Amino acid sequence: MKNTKNKEIVEIEIFPNPFPGRDYNIDMECPEFTCLCPKTGQPDFGILDISYIPDKLCIELKSLKIYLTSYRNEGGFHEKVVNDILDDLVQISTPRWMEVIGVFNVRGGIHTTVSATYEAPKNSSKTKKKK
Repeated sequence: MKNTKNKEIVEIEIFPNPFPGRDYNIDMECPEFTCLCPKTGQPDFGILDISYIPDKLCIELKSLKIYLTSYRNEGGFHEKVVNDILDDLVQISTPRWMEVIGVFNVRGGIHTTVSATYEAPKNSSKTKKKK
């Protein structure tokens, strides 16, 4: 994962899912998420909620915290930030399902909530019948 402004590589660590045969939700909240407004350079504050159903891999929390903290120096509209985070997390963990919701504090009299969802493609292999 890359912080594009500072060109830093921020690694998100993963580990094997201890229950890959079961669907279960992992819900994480980052109540102090910060990024920079691309127009003013001022900080935007919000709550970031990440929920996912892991497949074979889970996201390690400390590395996720470091990755999310890197956005404090990153400019981006709320829509871009939320979608970039979803793309990065899906790329590293290949979940069955994931949603990232950013609930941003009021800026200019407007409260913004951005959500982005990913769902893994269903297994489309067809069973061939014996003749």
